[in-house]
Parts: sequence; C-alpha cells; structure tokens
Amino acid sequence: MSSMNRRGFLASSAVALAAGAVGRRSLARVWAQQTPAPPTGIFTPIRRDVGFFTYRGGTIAYLINAAGIAVVDSQYVAGAKLCLEGVNKQSGSRPVDVLINTHHHADHTGGNIAFKGIAKHVVAHAQAVVLQKQVADADQEAAKIKPPATPLTEQLYADQTFKTSWKTTIGDETIRAEAFTPAHTGGDIVVHFEKANVVHVGDLVWNRVQTFVDRQGGASAVHWIPMVEQIAKKYPADAVYVFGHAGAKFQVTGTRAEVLMMRDYMTALVAFVRGEIKAGKSRDEIIKPTTVLKGFEDFGTLTARAVTGTFDELTAR
Repeated sequence: MSSMNRRGFLASSAVALAAGAVGRRSLARVWAQQTPAPPTGIFTPIRRDVGFFTYRGGTIAYLINAAGIAVVDSQYVAGAKLCLEGVNKQSGSRPVDVLINTHHHADHTGGNIAFKGIAKHVVAHAQAVVLQKQVADADQEAAKIKPPATPLTEQLYADQTFKTSWKTTIGDETIRAEAFTPAHTGGDIVVHFEKANVVHVGDLVWNRVQTFVDRQGGASAVHWIPMVEQIAKKYPADAVYVFGHAGAKFQVTGTRAEVLMMRDYMTALVAFVRGEIKAGKSRDEIIKPTTVLKGFEDFGTLTARAVTGTFDELTAR
C-alpha cells in the first residue's frame, strides 16, 4: 500500500459480520456482528491506497492518498469514530473529501454524524436519503410514545445525491458510484475505485450469511437477482469486491464468484418462497422456516428477515 503507514493499521482477515433484528418500524437499525467486535476495529489494506475497516456494522472501505481521503459507509457512531481515529493517524488529520453511503440502513449510515465538520461532502442515492429520513422520522414519533433505552442518534444526510451515477477524482484515483436498485433496498449503489479496481457492493452481496429483504425500504428480491448479475458483468474479472456482511467463517472481501453465488442464493430464495406459497402455506408458516436451501448450506438456516420481504413481494403485500 504505497502511501500508507502500515504500522498504524492492524492488517488481518475481516471480522465476520451478520445481521440480527429487533425493532419497531425497520430492521434497518439493528444489524450486529456474529462475533464480538475488536476493541479498536481492524484496518486491512487491499491495494493502491484502498482498504477496508471492520468493527460493528456494515463493512467500511477507505481511500487515503497524497491528494485526499474517501470513505464508503460509516457503520454506527462508535465504529465511525474508531475508523476516523485510524484514518487521522495515517493522513495527519486531514479532512475527508467525501463520505459515500451505499444505502440508508443504520449500520451503514448511523455513524455519518461522526463525520460532521470533517467530511466535505456526503454522497448517496437520492432514494437512500428519502428512506433514511423516513426511518429517522418514524423513530422520533415512536420515541414520543415510548422513550428509547438509549438516545436516538443524530442524523447526517447526504448533501450530494444522484439517481444513476456519480464520480469524483482524488489524486490518481477515480471513484465512480452507480445505482443497482431496487434490490436490498430502494436506493442501493455500488462504489468502484477504478485504478485500484476495488468494488464496494454494500449489502447487495452478503458472503455466505442470510440476508435481509427490506420490503418496507423498497427492496425487491426478484429484481435483486438481475442486479447482482449486472454487477458481475460490469466490473473487471480481477476486481476485489468488498461485501456488506459475511458469515463467521468467511471474508468480507472476495471475487466475482461470491457475487454470482449471491445471485444464485437469491434465485433459490425466491424459488423456495414461491413453492411454499403454491403449496398453500400461510404467511406465518413460511416466514418461520427451518429450511436450509440446498446448495447454500454455508448460508445457514433461512431466517424471517430473508423470507418475509420476499413473501410480501410475491403476494403483492
């Protein structure tokens, strides 16, 4: 990694991330790791000044070169602060040129507020900002009825939005963000560091762990399938992909093979739910499955968060 002082980083394999759900309006607020987060988080270089950071929440990617800094996603506040501490050590506490959100879920945007006054710009898909505000408003209304156990996190929204594509240049690196949506939500994007050839796919790809079809957030399990296939076709064959989450025994980085595996998993998930509907099973029966999809044993047993949105989409709920 050419311009990084690696002694400030703990280069190691990625911390396994997975989702767990609690919540009132949206499961978007409550993804958690399967394994305890390290006390300081882990920075792992990939190539050409691009790396990733893991702590608690969706995987963060970063670029630090002589000309500037870019960060993709912000986890929750604690993780965002730890990430910034590490970035500051490497950059001499320079401002962050841009913070990019891959979608609106709190494990990817909850830490945005830590970048207030530090990031020159925050960038996201236009619909992701709409959804982030909707969740925040709903949380505020719910807090009026029943105060939460912990204070609600202050939000920081994107000041630059787009619907199709966006790009910027930092030093010799070009960063391009493009929409692949609806899929996991109604505002998903992929971020490509073109010279490094590193692709952050956010939660469009979960590496061997049950996913979340956020129907309330605009998700489409059916449309997710061609979206992931388009990602696999669009980016170079030797691209390194950064995934939003991974199972406990798997990495948060990988290759086109894992992207295509996600496509096949979503295809199997949709086929399974369709079959259960055709068999006349009720919604309650279907969303509490004990099934392991054949060929996807590494993903574990199907969960309600994967099945519910798929069922509601297929039955037009």
